[in-house]
Order: sequence, then structure tokens, then C-alpha cells
Amino acid sequence: MTYRWYHKVIALVSAVLIMEIGIFLLVYPWFDQWSYSYFSYISPRWDRIWDSPYFRGAVSGVGLVNIYIAFSEVLGLRRFSQPAPEEDAPESR
Repeated sequence: MTYRWYHKVIALVSAVLIMEIGIFLLVYPWFDQWSYSYFSYISPRWDRIWDSPYFRGAVSGVGLVNIYIAFSEVLGLRRFSQPAPEEDAPESR
């Protein structure tokens, strides 16, 4: 399969976007602004869950998974650098 320039751009942009989302999910739950959200005001039960270190750790774990996916996408960009097979090459016997 031959890849066009837009295939490369889409793969690169998606890898960067996934990395940014992963970093955000990894870091943001541990900021003070995390407690001031809509979900923490729904009910006291949600507030306890939302501010729980276990829940924050689970969200950070999802961020780590996103970062792993982004790195695997970056490593997958090597498929664009492989030369296309030549169709007119003479057969050697």
C-alpha cells in the first residue's frame, strides 16, 4: 500500500492528540481545581468518590494507557518510511 502525505499527517496529529490527553489525565486529577467540578456538586456521595485518591489514581492510570498508546503510534509511524515494493523489478532465478 502506498501512503500519501495526508496519511502521515493524520497519524502524527492523532499521536500528538492522544499524548496530550494522556498527560492531561495523568496530571490534572492531582491539582486543586479537580475538586471544583460539576460532578463533585451533584451529591455528597459523588463528592467523596470524586475526591478519593483511588479514583484519581484510576484516572491517572487511564492517562498512562493513553501515553502508552501514543508511543506505540509514534513507533508505528515507521510504516510510512518503508519503501514501496517495486512492481517492475526483474525476477532473479
